[in-house]
Amino acid sequence: MNAPAPIRTDGRPLVISDCDEVILHMIAPFRDWLAKSEGVDFDLSGSNFTEAMRWQESGELLEQKDIWRMLGGFFDTQMDSQMPISGAIESLNELTEHADVVVLTNLVDERREKRTEQLLAHGLEAKVFTNQGPKGPALQRIIDEYGPTRAVFIDDLAQHHSSVKETTPHVTRLHMCGEPSIAHAIDCAHIAGDAHARIDRWAEALPWLRTRLEGEHE
Repeated sequence: MNAPAPIRTDGRPLVISDCDEVILHMIAPFRDWLAKSEGVDFDLSGSNFTEAMRWQESGELLEQKDIWRMLGGFFDTQMDSQMPISGAIESLNELTEHADVVVLTNLVDERREKRTEQLLAHGLEAKVFTNQGPKGPALQRIIDEYGPTRAVFIDDLAQHHSSVKETTPHVTRLHMCGEPSIAHAIDCAHIAGDAHARIDRWAEALPWLRTRLEGEHE
């Protein structure tokens, strides 16, 4: 187990970013792997993930236990198939010139090291925090550890923005889904009032983030 990082004392700004569909594509390689190797069709044209997977042979929906088994199998064997969202690595590396950048990902703790290595292989060196469930409490612990002057949270799922708003309302929240095939199907945290903005492209998100981190937009 990695030793905990020391608490920051220089008060740099902090970026806390999700990984899947923000930094790396996940649904697209997951869908391809299910179809080719697991006999499962994945269709997220609706907004319900639990009703998106059907057995090719019978057409029946996968049970919850099988959904979790497929997700676990993907992260155990297919993380190398995840490619970066356009502009993500470059943008986050640019932000490290002005802020600390960490990743908060909903994977089990045993996959923390593998996720760290995965991101490093794509050119992003960042501390990875793993979490299960709502992200608000985990983000609060990160804020307590780093003591930033200001912080920005980036995630593709609306429920995590709601959780962060509840626990740390002072954190700026950007809703981003970098996977075009599902962006339309997910609830929008900005519309719900839980995120300060919804931007799905890093080319547009980078200047927005830079402005918030530099305190030019309060």
